[in-house]
Amino acid sequence: MSDINTARLIAAREALRYVASNYVVGVGTGSTAMLFLRELHRAVVDGRIKNVLLVPTSTETEIEILNLGLSSILRYPWQVDHIDVAIDGADEVDREKNLIKGGGAALTREKVIDYWAGGFIVIVDEAKLVDRIPSKHPIPIEVIPFAWSVVKKTLETEFGGRAVLRSGNGKRGPVVTDNGNYILDYTPNSPINPTEMEVRIKEIPGVVEVGIFSGRHVSKVIIGRLDSSIVTI
Repeated sequence: MSDINTARLIAAREALRYVASNYVVGVGTGSTAMLFLRELHRAVVDGRIKNVLLVPTSTETEIEILNLGLSSILRYPWQVDHIDVAIDGADEVDREKNLIKGGGAALTREKVIDYWAGGFIVIVDEAKLVDRIPSKHPIPIEVIPFAWSVVKKTLETEFGGRAVLRSGNGKRGPVVTDNGNYILDYTPNSPINPTEMEVRIKEIPGVVEVGIFSGRHVSKVIIGRLDSSIVTI
């Protein structure tokens, strides 16, 4: 296992400390979230954690829950009345716990679950920690197909920078989300205020959701380091 994967695994295992028996758990999307799900599966099989219910944030996560043989504890948002804790990864995180999410195009369902949860725990490796967001990744924005070009023009005219329609990997044409929408990847040309920009982009007609997650909604960020230590912010 590479040092990065080891760092992610350490963070995933640390996140288990925030899951108790009888919890409803929101399970995030992406490679680090999948490591957490597999660790949670082991804890359920071993009997260390009992009677949990799992709410997925994407079709990818739902399929992995099924593949692990956990279909009996799979639930959808309309089947639960609360979520005790959500465990999810991030593409980037700053020291104020602001996040960029949506590299896997699951940002809308992730935000629904992560913001609803009583506690929102983010697990990342140290390479994801940046001085400000966005830094290494663009801001993903989910848009309805009818409006993608209008949203692109509005972003570039009102805020500057560049917005690009995300192309499919392994398919022709644009990426299509679990909700049947498109993704714009937006790179601003100057630093942003994450909390303010989350709201302003969301207000553009045609935007479904934006991949800025304000740090005020994040309970804790667990950072796995390459030297196998853990840092939390």
